[in-house]
Amino acid sequence: MFKKIKKILSRFFQSRSVILSILLVLMGFVLIRRLFDLQIINGESYQDNYNLQITRETTIPSTRGCIYDSDGNLLAYNKLAYDVTFQDVGSYETTREKNLTINGYLYQIMQILYANGDDVYTDFAIKINDAGEYEYTKSGTNLLRFRADVYGQADPADMKPYQKSVSAEDMVKELGGDGDYGFGVVSESLEKPYTAAELEQYGLPDTLSQEDALKIIAMRSAINQNNYQKYISTTIARDISDKSMSSLMESKGYYVGVDVEESSIRVYNESLYYANIIGYTGKISAEEIQSLNADSGENKYDTTDIFGKAGLEQYYEKELQGVDGKKTVYVNNLGKVLKEDSQVDPQTGDDIYLTLKTDWQKAGYQLLEQYVAGIVWKNTYDYKEFDNTQVGTNEIVIPVYDIYYALFENNVLSVSHLRSNDATELEKKVYNMFLDKKSQLFADLKAELLSASAKPYNELSEEMQAYITYLLDTTMVELGIIREDAIDTTDNTYIAWTNDENISLRDYLTYAISKDWMDISQISTDSQFLDTDEIFSSLCDYLAEYVTNDNNFSKIVYRYMIEDDQLSPQIECQLLYDQGILEADDATYQGLGDGSVYSFDFIKEKIYNLEIKPASLGLSPCSGSMVITDPNNGNVLACISYPGYDNNRLANDMDEEYFSELVTDKSSPFYNKATQELTAPGSTYKIVTAVAGVMEGVISETETINCTGVFEDVKPPINCWIHSSGGMHGAISLATAIQESCNYFFNAVGVRLGNLGGTNGESDDATGIAKLAKYASMFGFDQETGIEMDESSPRISDQAEAPSAMGQGNNAYATVQLARYAATIANSGTCYDLTLIDKITDSTGRTIMEKEPVIHDTVEATDSLWNTIHTGMNQMIKQNTYWQDIEIDMAGKTGTAEETGVPSHALFIGYAPYDNPEVAIACRITNGYTSANASLLAKDMIRYIYDLADKDTLITGHASVYDGTISGVRTD
Repeated sequence: MFKKIKKILSRFFQSRSVILSILLVLMGFVLIRRLFDLQIINGESYQDNYNLQITRETTIPSTRGCIYDSDGNLLAYNKLAYDVTFQDVGSYETTREKNLTINGYLYQIMQILYANGDDVYTDFAIKINDAGEYEYTKSGTNLLRFRADVYGQADPADMKPYQKSVSAEDMVKELGGDGDYGFGVVSESLEKPYTAAELEQYGLPDTLSQEDALKIIAMRSAINQNNYQKYISTTIARDISDKSMSSLMESKGYYVGVDVEESSIRVYNESLYYANIIGYTGKISAEEIQSLNADSGENKYDTTDIFGKAGLEQYYEKELQGVDGKKTVYVNNLGKVLKEDSQVDPQTGDDIYLTLKTDWQKAGYQLLEQYVAGIVWKNTYDYKEFDNTQVGTNEIVIPVYDIYYALFENNVLSVSHLRSNDATELEKKVYNMFLDKKSQLFADLKAELLSASAKPYNELSEEMQAYITYLLDTTMVELGIIREDAIDTTDNTYIAWTNDENISLRDYLTYAISKDWMDISQISTDSQFLDTDEIFSSLCDYLAEYVTNDNNFSKIVYRYMIEDDQLSPQIECQLLYDQGILEADDATYQGLGDGSVYSFDFIKEKIYNLEIKPASLGLSPCSGSMVITDPNNGNVLACISYPGYDNNRLANDMDEEYFSELVTDKSSPFYNKATQELTAPGSTYKIVTAVAGVMEGVISETETINCTGVFEDVKPPINCWIHSSGGMHGAISLATAIQESCNYFFNAVGVRLGNLGGTNGESDDATGIAKLAKYASMFGFDQETGIEMDESSPRISDQAEAPSAMGQGNNAYATVQLARYAATIANSGTCYDLTLIDKITDSTGRTIMEKEPVIHDTVEATDSLWNTIHTGMNQMIKQNTYWQDIEIDMAGKTGTAEETGVPSHALFIGYAPYDNPEVAIACRITNGYTSANASLLAKDMIRYIYDLADKDTLITGHASVYDGTISGVRTD
């Protein structure tokens, strides 16, 4: 039986058809099993990948290099941070569903951040002011660029007319209403388009606060601008806390598209003292991307990059930036990253080591501030006004009312806070006074416009002129009511208004309307049917409403309220406490209120104690600079510009309000006083004239010139500084002329240089100034110093040989250029280019560049001439009583540069020690009155450097005041 079955099976399996059938069955089973796996088990996953699997290359940002001082202390570095990012990777059936989903995610993320002390990040150029109204934080071309980005236009010119001029209020309503981002609720008064059930389902509140609504709009706008490349995420929060990070990571699966990523933020140490040197970084703009990529010939930068905006951060952008890494990822048709394919790690940027000494930077800055404060304190008088045209430049005083005006005009007091919801009772009282004043001035303006006998502009009060000028030149232009491009500037009526000022505002505007220079359609939709008086009446009402919250216009109003004694200085001083400018002091506050504390004494005390800093007032003086170099190699050891600013508030998440204040600050903190501010060098320049005179053979080291007190060989005659006291220097040689800084002596040398090309015994101005320019070039005054930052080009005088010879004419140099000059004198003729850079290393610490000294030029002078110059400068120090306690032998030269209508600029150059110079110094106090102030500043700095005095006696924290009683002080 078994054999029979075996035989049957043998025959069966020998059949080819049977074997083929079995194989087909097996293959069919495998195929069915594979189909089951593809469609049932992994069907959804494969379907997602199949939908659209595309490779994309994303950028991994490099880590920016660090910046160190000469002692290896960190000045700029990167701090590890965690950012919240969002990718719109959702699939929505309707726009309604999309808006509810994204807005719900964003709102809930905001609540998590709030709970842990964090906030969302936006660079949206709209804020809510203290009065609860929306306003732009940008203006001009930056505002146009912002509007274009919001409306998705690459070129601002492509925007629709209403988009180009849309107000902040209208933009918020448009974006946050039922349209683009459709959460529909920007205040309780608006209709709610969603049901309570929908809001609850998507985690949204019944009513959004104004602040939260604006933040969601800002985030949606940023997300929208990345829609063209969905795999690029949008950062919605920066540098969050560990608590926020943990909460978000736990909820990551719920908030689709939300992630937490590692990043870095730029941090600056000693920012106040280094901001003008180091600068800051920020998000790169579209214009910068285009320019940088064009320069490099490759698309190195994109919209996600952080870029050096100013200072060394900008100058060494290429070195600091490093090289971004690349990551190739697969994304689906929704832009969702499916998996990583390959990665090239980023290369960290190079590190930069500076030649600067931080303790010198800080001490120099603090000393400068003390001396500037001392000058303001000393020269402030209890006057409402002062006519400075009737006195010399060193006799100009500061009326205390200029300080009262400055408190508003230079943003010490906030005009917007006066109208805020949390204003104090006193602030509300002052604001109501403002409203009354504004109402009256617009009533007066309307009366003027409607009068048949309106006054010409030049017959109006100064106050009314100020209002009219602002309204026409700023407000009406900004609103588009004045069409600047349509105005014919050669028109006689236009000239009569702008130049001659002999026609009335009514006549000018009537003419402007007839010439179509004005667009009055904004004033009224029925404007074409209005007569002139109706147009003017509507215009006044329209402008009055518009400028109510215009801070710049408000400052003008508050100025005249103070001037007219409608707002008393006593109350204004109390506002310093109300707004937190000064620490609370109930007794003083009460004393200001009842009159027992006098506002003049109060203000002077606060200036003396540096509770109100001179930079805050923006008066003359309010700034200064100091540069210290190594005369043996050109290394810059300190480069101080006062005032500075906090660059931490501009890097990373820019503080737009702070930036706006800096831009409008009258002390110009962004303007580097050490490298960009040019003034005449005054008598510090006389060393150039000394070298030119001796080397050209018009004077010898020992020859004397008789100073009579007045140099009469030129017209008008030039007084020697000693002539102001009725004196004269008599017969003096070169060394004594340098010591005494005799104007007469150097005027004479200048004229003698001109005699080299003169005829008939007359000096030739062109020859004289050409000879001076020849030697000025040897001292480096012909070119910039080489320092690695923005520097103004120097100007060697090309007019008037006699004034030029004593440092006037149109000579103009920056403090850094005077410092190179001082260093060249110190080392007897080698003019080095200056540098801030010691070395550059890569991320492993390997030195890839070490700065070597660069000689710019060499001064052609004999050893005996150098000895004479050094002797004269050394004697200048020794013969001044206030230098005698310095306990170090050194050399110096003072200078005073006059400028019409403002106090003179105070200057000093010098070097120490005398026998073996290690430092050369140049100081300038802008509008510092007398060179004595700059000299005393330099003296204290040298004492600090060489530890010749207790540092607490130098850095006192209060004003340093020169009382003018020290004997032997040069005031030239």
